[in-house]
Amino acid sequence: MIYADNAATTPLCEAALVTMNRLLRDCYGNPSSLYGLGQAAKEELEKAREEIASLIGAQPREIYFTSGGSEADNQAILSAAAVGKRKGKRHIISTAFEHHAVLHALEKLKKEGFEVTLLDVHEDGLVRPEEVAEAIREDTCLVTVMYANNEIGTVQPIGEIGAVCREKGVLFHTDAVQAVGHIPVDVVKDNIDMLSASAHKFHGPKGVGFLYARKGVALTNLIEGGAQEMGRRAGTENVPGIGAMAAALQEAVTEMEARAAHLTALRDRLIAGLSEIPHSALNGDALRRLPGNVNFCFEGIEGESLLLLLDDKGIQASSGSACTSGSLDPSHVLLAIGRVHDVAHGSLRLSLGEEMTEADIDYMIQAVKEVVEYLRGFSPVWRDLVAGKAPFIL
Repeated sequence: MIYADNAATTPLCEAALVTMNRLLRDCYGNPSSLYGLGQAAKEELEKAREEIASLIGAQPREIYFTSGGSEADNQAILSAAAVGKRKGKRHIISTAFEHHAVLHALEKLKKEGFEVTLLDVHEDGLVRPEEVAEAIREDTCLVTVMYANNEIGTVQPIGEIGAVCREKGVLFHTDAVQAVGHIPVDVVKDNIDMLSASAHKFHGPKGVGFLYARKGVALTNLIEGGAQEMGRRAGTENVPGIGAMAAALQEAVTEMEARAAHLTALRDRLIAGLSEIPHSALNGDALRRLPGNVNFCFEGIEGESLLLLLDDKGIQASSGSACTSGSLDPSHVLLAIGRVHDVAHGSLRLSLGEEMTEADIDYMIQAVKEVVEYLRGFSPVWRDLVAGKAPFIL
């Protein structure tokens, strides 16, 4: 089996597993308790906080542990909105291809009287910093732009966007769920006020993540009931999961350069091979993308059939976000970069893992070529295209 859906989730690394098992077995105290076992858990909690902070250029008290990226996104956006509301500012800027954790939070705010501007991301899947600057108004309270897209893998000019926001005095949040642990992230250099991350995207456990909020940024609680997380998130902390997340991120950052070089070489080999398929197209910029992300559209086929037949060949892949895998609608990300509905339906995302080899890549190239040819063989859409009854788009 070849697992090529690492953008959806990653396997737990050994360092995270060992740490998690140790804390589950030996450190089961409540970190809010004053006795020895509780204080031992608290020490592990704060050790993880310090470690994670150091890996993204933050201070420990700027790290708040959450259940994952979606919770962190929601807390960041709703917090900025609450600050804006108090100041009479109800305008938020984002992009058309954000994760639904961001888009749905913005929809909630629109119902509460906020105005939302969704910027275009252009055919290359990139946001233009100058367009962010042009969109900022006197009543803008937040700009939220993802660091790297979860479907097409394009990496945004976050440092430049952050600099624009800092100059204009507007809070800047980035959903960095796909970026943290895979590419260098420094919240100070990138002028980031708030950042969301999730452990299971960098070989940590599911159900745990963190929100970075720069000192001085006022957070609104989503969960009430206790003084945990500096009073900003009630509930007994998941010490084993948090410790495992810190271990996974430490390993990811330590090995980042080597992993990125390996994955980039495999990615480019895969892109070259799939580009040989007639009437296909890479989605997003070829270079400004995550090391392990490859996303293609193939004209004349349905992505669901492609995935099922690749599964029969031992290749685990996806057509887009795991959070919308049950939807029959075409990807909002692909529509945002200008793909038409019929083409967007024929998409394939292959997100690579460090264990992959060139032989795995070559097998995937051959398998995709065979499946695409097979599906086109009985596709009425493809027959019409070949017969000239409809024009090719790709």
